[in-house]
Amino acid sequence: MEKEKTYQDKLKKLNPKKAIEQSRKYFSEKAYGEKLRDYSSRIGTKVVYYSLLLYYAFKSPATPKKAKLTIAGALGYLILPVDLIPDFIPAVGFADDSAVIIYAVYQVLSHIDDEVKGQAKARLKKLFGDAVNLDELEDPTEKRDNSDNE
Repeated sequence: MEKEKTYQDKLKKLNPKKAIEQSRKYFSEKAYGEKLRDYSSRIGTKVVYYSLLLYYAFKSPATPKKAKLTIAGALGYLILPVDLIPDFIPAVGFADDSAVIIYAVYQVLSHIDDEVKGQAKARLKKLFGDAVNLDELEDPTEKRDNSDNE
């Protein structure tokens, strides 16, 4: 239990913006593909989908260089061999990676178009097959309407 508290403390101290800036140099398409292939079932569908959104936005010629630098940093952090919280730790190992990926998606949201979403969903389907329902994926580009819940 003490270790879990330590991990939670580390996660609270995580600065996604700083992590992204420091991790740009670690991004490569090959390393990203290998990490995704090897860890996709442990990372989880949502984080894999969001990382694929980032990847295809990075590949898009319409995405400006500044956004691509943010994306490269976030994906670099995902493939970084040394994390704030090591990836091999069950349940919390990818918490820091998830936080960085989600932060980056919201930073480059305006560059995630329907083509990028389509490419990400197609790749997700290849990775997870029938285990993923594409219709149930949370679309970060759609604003949530919480008025129905009141």
